[in-house]
Amino acid sequence: MGNLIKVLGKDLENCPHFFLDFENAQPTEAETAVWNQVSAVLEEAHGILAELQSYNGAGQEIREAIQNPNDLQLQEKAWNAVCPLVAKLKRFYEFSLRLENALRSLLEALTSPPYAPMQHLEREQALAKQFAEILHFTLSFDELKMTNPAIQNDFSYYRRTISRNRLNNQQLEAENEVNNEMANRMSLFYAEATPMLKTLSNATTKFVSENKTLPIEDTTDCLSTMACVCRVMLETPEYRCRFTNTDTMLFCMRVMVGVIILYDHVHPVGAFAKTSKIDVRDPVALRFIRTPLTLMPLPQNHATSDPMTSPTAFWDIWFPSPKVLN
Repeated sequence: MGNLIKVLGKDLENCPHFFLDFENAQPTEAETAVWNQVSAVLEEAHGILAELQSYNGAGQEIREAIQNPNDLQLQEKAWNAVCPLVAKLKRFYEFSLRLENALRSLLEALTSPPYAPMQHLEREQALAKQFAEILHFTLSFDELKMTNPAIQNDFSYYRRTISRNRLNNQQLEAENEVNNEMANRMSLFYAEATPMLKTLSNATTKFVSENKTLPIEDTTDCLSTMACVCRVMLETPEYRCRFTNTDTMLFCMRVMVGVIILYDHVHPVGAFAKTSKIDVRDPVALRFIRTPLTLMPLPQNHATSDPMTSPTAFWDIWFPSPKVLN
């Protein structure tokens, strides 16, 4: 607790001070091409979240079919209930691929020479806002996925049924929409506790590895700068009062979490090293009570022996229990 009290007094001298308008940023002419491309993807995001939130699964039908394996009517009922759900899961997976491409376009725009990452974020606020919206969507999607076991159960039942029918030399019509290759890729995607976050992490790592001429620091500095800017906006009253929507504060916190995890995957020593440009012990989130985001698994990309800069401490400090807040 002493270490926590000590970091409460840390100043913001080393953080960039500018207001990133997450609510109203509009693209300049230079941003328009990338902005339009990413906007087309983000327009689908709200619908994807709404579909996932209303995903109830076919648990009852599956249980009845399993308990009565010789009842063909119940088998057909379960299959007819699962197929449209699997088609929906396929749409979610395909959206993750489009989101990956959108992230790549934003990273290219926000790290390209001759500007430094801080200059990019300040000059190209509409793109920075879209980057933040992708992170916000990602954490929101993964929260919903983690709290809905029906997703895994439905897809497992679908694959078992397909395999059983193949053994009996039968092919079901649904296989035309979700073939074996697609089913394998979807299986790997949904096996992840946080599939969208895993997609973005892999995409960011791939972006760094494929752009040999671009220093890795350009990408990691973009992420650390975004985290610092969010922190400054939350801790600085003159910036915070400019938010017209109370949800923007939670939005900022989610974005900080997202960029820290991406940073941890991309940076050679991770986000939890003492030399990291991100202060994972920052007390900003002490102003927020525990949210479902605490269900997110701990980022374990880089290990550390420092108890105050470990992934566990990251969640304990950023998302303290209500007792800590009292």
